[in-house]
Amino acid sequence: MKNLGTFNAILTTKLYSPFKINMVFTILQAIGYLYNTPKNFFLLFIFNQTVYGLSIQKKVHIVPIIKSIRQTVLIPIHPAGYPFIGISLATTALLYYLLGPYPMFIGFLISLWCIYFFRNPVRYTPQHQSLIISPADGRILSITEGMPPKKLGLIGADFTKISIFMNIFDVHVNRSPMEGQVVKKSYFPGSFFDASLDKASEKNEQLSITMNTIYGKKIAFVQIAGLVARRILCNVSQGSELKCGQQFGIIRFGSRVDLWLPNPIFTKVLVGQRTYAGETILADFEPGAKLNEARIE
Repeated sequence: MKNLGTFNAILTTKLYSPFKINMVFTILQAIGYLYNTPKNFFLLFIFNQTVYGLSIQKKVHIVPIIKSIRQTVLIPIHPAGYPFIGISLATTALLYYLLGPYPMFIGFLISLWCIYFFRNPVRYTPQHQSLIISPADGRILSITEGMPPKKLGLIGADFTKISIFMNIFDVHVNRSPMEGQVVKKSYFPGSFFDASLDKASEKNEQLSITMNTIYGKKIAFVQIAGLVARRILCNVSQGSELKCGQQFGIIRFGSRVDLWLPNPIFTKVLVGQRTYAGETILADFEPGAKLNEARIE
């Protein structure tokens, strides 16, 4: 619907008068008639008259149109993707120069996929000290209770672990689930099993962050490399202050994030549910916290 709204806004802007719009679609109708496609001719006629009527009734300025296009189409790219996008575009140009347009098309598709993979959309993060917001886009793999690994530096044995799996088509930018200070950051080399498997939490390459939150709870979240992912990027260090929903890293090409929360906790998601980093409320330390104004990043 967003794309339809943008298209409608473009058609009804002052840059395109009703007369010009009507002329354009009249020409399209003529083409449809010449190619002997009565169905297309009829649909274009209906569409033409609808757009013509809207263009007379509405007056849309150019600034909202540009803003709408930027929000819908021009999604920001994470800086970690620039080298991959640059290499893929250069390879595409080389393929065209050496082999012609058909091999170039394959390179072009790969370039588009790289741009899509490293997209970094703006997110609106609910703000309350007791809320735990999803650190990753993906799907809830499991919600279990148990003792966290000693390497995380968490005290106690009663914790809830929420695991989120990211496939290669998800946004891979990770965001802080709460506001607080990083008290420990640890890297653990390991294997590259499928991130959707339980053993990935223990045996795969991973980077963990332990945080003292402003709510007074100590939590941990772990970036875990998957079968395809071979590179974890984390741009915070011990002592860093993070806002809830703030970006702290990215995992390339398919991965997983585990979140360790001390009980009692009130979970707000189900296994199999889709999550969006910086927006989806995973859990709450309070049974009915009132949301404050959103944080935008």
